[in-house]
Amino acid sequence: MSRDEVDRTLARLRDEKERISTALLELEAHHGYQLLEGAALDGGTRRVQSEVRAGMASLWGLFDLYGRALGAAEDLRARHPKPGQAQLTELTRLLAGPSVELPVTEVPLERRTLLSVPSGEKLTLRAAVERMTPLYEEVAQAVAALDTVWSVLLSRLAEVEAERRAAEVLLDSLGEAEPELDRLRADLDAVAALVRGDPMALARGDRADTGRLDTIRTGLAEVRRRLEEAERVRDGFADRLRGVAGVLDLLRRTEAETRRVRDEVLAKIASPVLPDLPDMSASLADRLAAVGRPGQGAAPRGGWTDLAARVADLEKAANGALERARETAGVIRGLLERREELRGRLDAYRVKAARLGHAEDAELARIYDRARAMLWTSPCDLRKATVTLSEYQQAINARAKGTNR
Repeated sequence: MSRDEVDRTLARLRDEKERISTALLELEAHHGYQLLEGAALDGGTRRVQSEVRAGMASLWGLFDLYGRALGAAEDLRARHPKPGQAQLTELTRLLAGPSVELPVTEVPLERRTLLSVPSGEKLTLRAAVERMTPLYEEVAQAVAALDTVWSVLLSRLAEVEAERRAAEVLLDSLGEAEPELDRLRADLDAVAALVRGDPMALARGDRADTGRLDTIRTGLAEVRRRLEEAERVRDGFADRLRGVAGVLDLLRRTEAETRRVRDEVLAKIASPVLPDLPDMSASLADRLAAVGRPGQGAAPRGGWTDLAARVADLEKAANGALERARETAGVIRGLLERREELRGRLDAYRVKAARLGHAEDAELARIYDRARAMLWTSPCDLRKATVTLSEYQQAINARAKGTNR
C-alpha cells in the first residue's frame, strides 16, 4: 500500500470498529439480553442463555483481537509520519494480511492436524469481521426471539399478579376466607415460576402461550367482583382508602415522570446537579395495604377510631410525598427550561446586534456561533453556555456604547 492507501484504509477501519462496538453495546443493552443476563433460568431458556453468553464472549474476544491489530497499525503509522518501504510493508501486513491471531482454543477442531504447530489461527481484519458477523446475527436472533416471548409473558403475568393483589387487598380488608383465591394463588405461583425461570417452555413457535395465565386472570376477576360486593357495607372507610390510593397513583405517575425528565436532562444537559429522585410510592403503598387489613371479625384490631387515625396519618404522608415529588420534578425540569431561556436570550441579543447595525460583525458572529453550538448540542454545558452568552451580551453592549458616543 501507498501512504495514502494506508491512511484511507485506517480511516475506514476506525469507522468500522466504532460501528461494531456500537452494535455490540446496543445488543448488550437490548431488553431481551438484559432479561437473560440477570436471571436464574432452567430448561430450554437456560440453554439459550448459555448460547448467548458464549456467543457474546466470542464476539467480544474477536473484537478485542481485531482492535489490537488495528491499534498496532495505528501506533506504527503514528510513529512514522513519513513511512518508508519497510513501514509500508508492515502496515500492509497489519491492515490487509493475517494480523489477527486467534488463541489455540479458538481454532475449530476440524481445522487442526495431528502435527500442527500449537499456535492460533491467523485472520485478516476483514476475515475477523466476517467471522463475527454470523456470530452476531445468531446472538441477536436468539435474544430477539426470547424477548418476543418473554416480554409478552412478563407483561401478562404482571397483569394477573395485579389482579391477584387487588383481590388479596379486598380479602384482607374484609378479614374473610376465600378458598377459591387460595387455589388460584397456588396455580399462579406455579405458572409464575415457569415464566420467570423457563419462559421458552411456554412458547409455541415464536409466540407466547398465555392460555394458563388468562384462565387464572378470569378466575381472579370473578373472585375480586365477589369481594367488592362484600365490601360495600363499609363504603365510608373504603372511600378514604380509595382516596389515598388515588393520591398514590398520582405519586407513582409523578415519580415516573420525574425519572423520565431526569433521563432527558442527563441526555441533554452536561454534568447536571440533580436532587434525589422521589421514591415513596412503594413504601406508602405497603402502608396502605397494611391499613387495609383490619383483621378477623366485624371490627379491626384497636377499633375503627385507631384505624381512622392511621388512615389520616397516611393521607398526610401521601399528600406531602406528592407535593415533594412535584417540586423535585419542577427543579429537574428547570434545567431544560433554563436551556430554552438561554436560547431565547441568544436570539434576542442577535436581533439587538442587527438593530444596532452589527449584523455583519465577524467577532460577534463567532461568539454567537459558539454560544449557539453549545445550546443546540446535547449534552449542553449550561455553565459554559451562560458564560459565552454573557460574553456575547457584553460585546454587544460595548459596541452599543461605542455607537452612542
